[in-house]
Amino acid sequence: MAGKAAAVELEVGDRTVKVSNPDKVYFPEPGYTKMDLVRYYLTVGEGITRALRDRPTTLERYPDGVTGESFFQKRAPKYLPDWIPTAHITFPSGRSADEMCPTEPAAVLWAANLGAVTFHPWPVRREDTDHPDELRLDLDPQPGTDYADAVRAAHELRAVLDEHGLRGWPKTSGGRGLHVFVPILPKWTFTQVRRAAIACGRELERRMPDRVTIKWWKEERGERIFLDYNQTARDRTIASAYSVRPRPHAPVSAPLRWEEIDDAVPRDFDIRTMPARYAELGDVHADMDAERFSLEPLLELARRDEAEHGLGDLPYPPEYPKMPGEPKRVQPSRAKKD
Repeated sequence: MAGKAAAVELEVGDRTVKVSNPDKVYFPEPGYTKMDLVRYYLTVGEGITRALRDRPTTLERYPDGVTGESFFQKRAPKYLPDWIPTAHITFPSGRSADEMCPTEPAAVLWAANLGAVTFHPWPVRREDTDHPDELRLDLDPQPGTDYADAVRAAHELRAVLDEHGLRGWPKTSGGRGLHVFVPILPKWTFTQVRRAAIACGRELERRMPDRVTIKWWKEERGERIFLDYNQTARDRTIASAYSVRPRPHAPVSAPLRWEEIDDAVPRDFDIRTMPARYAELGDVHADMDAERFSLEPLLELARRDEAEHGLGDLPYPPEYPKMPGEPKRVQPSRAKKD
C-alpha cells in the first residue's frame, strides 16, 4: 500500500519483536506514532515488567490510535507466542478465560504492537489466581476536587496503613488521582481483600469526613475524594505502573516516592518525559516486592466496625452477582421513591 511504512524488527533481550505500521499516528495531538509508543515501553521495559510479571493482564487496545475505537481484551490474543505464558482466571459470572502473563519486556512490546496502550494486571500471580498479593487503593477525585485533594488524602492513608503495619507505594493514575499499592501475603480471598479495603476506607473517612468518602453512589459523594473499594473486587483491575493512558497528551501512570507526591504534576509524566526520569532514577518501586504484609490488622478493624458500629458490607458494581451479606444495590434517591 502506498505510504505504508515497512515493518520494523526490534531486538528485545533474546526476542525479536516485529512492529507493523510503525508510523501510524496513535496520539494525534502531539503526533506520537505506534513506534513512539513501542519505544517508550522499550525504555521502561524492566519497570513495567516488574509491575506485570506473572500477572494475568487485560489489554486496553486502540488499534487505530486513541481517537479510534477501543476494546478491553481479557482473553489471550490469537497467535500469542509460545514464550508468553498464560493463566486461567475465573470471572464473577462463573465464566473463565486464559489471560496473557507478561514475564519479560518483549511481551509488553508484542502487545503494544497490537495497539495495547494500557496494561491492566490482576492483583494475583499466575501460580495462584484466587489469592491477591496486592491491596490496591484508588483515590479518585470527584467533581470539585483535584490532584492536590488526592495528595492530602494519600498522606492520611499512609498514616492509616502505617498504624496497621502496612507499607504503601504511591503512583499517579495517569489522570488526576493517586493509586497506593500494598504488597500482601497471598493468603486471603478477593472478598477478604475487598473487606480490608473497605475497613481502610472507613477509617480514612472517619479521619477526613469532609475530604474523603467511600460512598458507592455518586449522588452521595459530594466534593470529596472517593476511595474506590470496588477496585479490589474480582476482575476489577487498575492500570499498571508505567502504563500509558489513552488521553490526548499520552500521560503515564508514574510511580512516585512518598516525598515526591506533593510537588508532582501528573500531567508532566508522559511518554516523552518519563524515559528521562527513568534513565536518571530507575524504577523507584523496584523494591516493592521485597516485603509482603499481613491483612489481619485491617480485617480486625473490619470485624470491630461490624461488631461495634453495625458496619457490614457495601454494594458491589452492577455487573456482579448478588453477594452474601451485601446491602441493597439501589441508589438512595431511587430507594426513597420506592
